[in-house]
Amino acid sequence: MALITFTSDFGDADYYVPAVKAKMLSINPQLNIVDITHKINIYDIAHAAFVLKAIYKDFPKGTVHLVAMNSTSASTEGYIGIKLEEHIFLGPNNGVLSLLSDYDPGICVLFSEMHIKESTFPVKDILAPIAAKVASGAAIHDFGGPLMQIKKMIPRQFKATKKQIIGHVIRIDNYGNLITNIPKEVFDKLNPGKYNVEFGRESINRLHKTYDNVDSGDCFAFFNSIELLEIGINHGHGADLLGLRHDSPVFINYEIE
Repeated sequence: MALITFTSDFGDADYYVPAVKAKMLSINPQLNIVDITHKINIYDIAHAAFVLKAIYKDFPKGTVHLVAMNSTSASTEGYIGIKLEEHIFLGPNNGVLSLLSDYDPGICVLFSEMHIKESTFPVKDILAPIAAKVASGAAIHDFGGPLMQIKKMIPRQFKATKKQIIGHVIRIDNYGNLITNIPKEVFDKLNPGKYNVEFGRESINRLHKTYDNVDSGDCFAFFNSIELLEIGINHGHGADLLGLRHDSPVFINYEIE
């Protein structure tokens, strides 16, 4: 399947997105290009990685994912392709692809100089042609050699003991709901039965199934579809009303008998 996803901070008011798509389609008009989003916060690598990590496994194995973030930055150390859980990711070597998983990818390729050109638009001139060819059947090895270590970024980590999990807000969504880095798996392993979820000046002693388990204006807390703890206010902008922001701490306190 010649399927490519496309994620960027290009927005939708300029020519950048259609230019990249046109380049890919000029190589293979049969490509199926799916936009993840082009409204990533400008230069926000963590935002791009969060969105892509949340969704890429829902696509068929073998999908090629084109990631356009800070591709002209001085922090970019070339352009790479990686294979992760039978998915192919192409992007700048600036740390964004390292945030997609807690472990190293099985295959890492640094694209060779023969496929690199000086450009103010490397996503179109360098990555788009490689993405189109890989989606059409080429191997990422055809465009470069093995890379022992991709550039890494370290995400904010939660801390867990038998008495408490300390996490942080890692994303505020379009509704003002706050997504944390506390995973359901860890909560389930430690949960003795009684606990409270503490954020800002609020405390909740039970988890909910969904937003509407509480009245409008009341706080909720539940594990969402990507199994991360989400908190907020039903029909309200939780971040503003609770005074919480990116990186604000969130606590789950266990009552040990």
